[in-house]
Amino acid sequence: MRGWSIFNRLAKLKVPTLALIHGHCLGGGLELALACKYRLVIDQANTILALPEVRLGIFPGWGGMKRLPELIGPPKALDMMLTGRNIRAKQAVRLGLADALVPERLAKQAAAHHVLSGKAVHKAKGLNAWLNKVPLKHLVERQTLKTINKKDPYHHYLAPRAIVDIWARHDGNPLKSPDTIHQITSSETARHLIRVFHLQERLKSFAKRTTKDPLTHVHIIGAGVMGGDIAALCASKGIKVTLQDQDRERIAQAQGRARKLFQRKLRDPRLVQQAFDRLIPDEKGIAIPQADLVLEAISENVHAKQQLYALVEPQLKTGAVLATNTSSIPLEALRKALMRPDRLIGIHFFNPVAQMPLVEIVETHDIDPEVRDTAMAFCEQISKLPLPVSDTPGFLVNAILAPYMLEAMRCIDEGMKAEIIDAAMQRFGMPMGPIELIDTVGLDIARDVGVQLSEAAAPALSD
Repeated sequence: MRGWSIFNRLAKLKVPTLALIHGHCLGGGLELALACKYRLVIDQANTILALPEVRLGIFPGWGGMKRLPELIGPPKALDMMLTGRNIRAKQAVRLGLADALVPERLAKQAAAHHVLSGKAVHKAKGLNAWLNKVPLKHLVERQTLKTINKKDPYHHYLAPRAIVDIWARHDGNPLKSPDTIHQITSSETARHLIRVFHLQERLKSFAKRTTKDPLTHVHIIGAGVMGGDIAALCASKGIKVTLQDQDRERIAQAQGRARKLFQRKLRDPRLVQQAFDRLIPDEKGIAIPQADLVLEAISENVHAKQQLYALVEPQLKTGAVLATNTSSIPLEALRKALMRPDRLIGIHFFNPVAQMPLVEIVETHDIDPEVRDTAMAFCEQISKLPLPVSDTPGFLVNAILAPYMLEAMRCIDEGMKAEIIDAAMQRFGMPMGPIELIDTVGLDIARDVGVQLSEAAAPALSD
């Protein structure tokens, strides 16, 4: 109520008001900017605008649900509020969310000029204006709810439906629907999503504690799905990547997937080509001595990995880190033949690499602290969440996931249909069923993880 009232007072001021947006303008920050008559965005990569409250299971409560649809039209506004997605500076201007894009060195002068210009305040026009009025408003409401129901057929998430209802039925004012406020703020969904947010912030803090310089060159060995996609991700984040594999065709396939990722994520043809140029095929591993980090992503075979390390370790430059993407093999087994076993670390990505935010940082008891810091800083550089785990069977995620997947396969053995198992778990709240998940991970990977976990468990069971 206080936020709603204060921002309303700002919006009703008769003097011209302007928000000059530099960096992250999220949630209440964007709602504050929306209460101003004008908005300018500084032309920098880190300038982003969003209403991400839905990701916490709540809604924008300080006027965003009212003002954003009035500014850019309901379809685009609802899309922003229901996804929580980030809008970059240039896109904000195209949407009408911001009035102009200005360079940082001229930002204050541009703001002063704009706020005194007397220009008309931007509002949605044409069809977008009519969609804010009844009866078209309720048509938008019905269509939007259909989309929400397709994505969330079991109604696990309350906030998206609340946002649509408050916009359509209460003119974007949540204070007119106190029951909805109580239902949302007291829901288990909001409580758990807020907990997840705080856990993510905690993981980010691991990387922020380090003072390591950004990596400039990563060498990846293995151009399969995991290795190739890790290489693409690194290249998209501005890192020079050399990709090694005995099979040139696999490297070509990885490059093809990479280009699709760049086009989807970067969009600008110039940035796409720059990222593609940073991904360099290297069949014979010529670039190993120049790399800051060498990451192995070959098949889950202890002997194959050990043979590879014997060739790679002597070539590493001083200070370079040797890492493995193993999903289950203990580092203690992998590092037996190394001259510097304390400089091998696990950097375990999950499939699909571009979408999964978590990366397990697998440590042995005597890991070199510099190596750990490099791995953490690397995760921050590529916008991943580093999760430090001990060198124990299955690490963390697979130690939890394997029994779940195993039980699903046992149900198959007992005659239950895969479709029924998957549907039951999706109804429970999983984004996909365990059988589909096993197919996505790969039956060979699932088998290899199972073998590693069962071999690790065998001595304990015999004891």
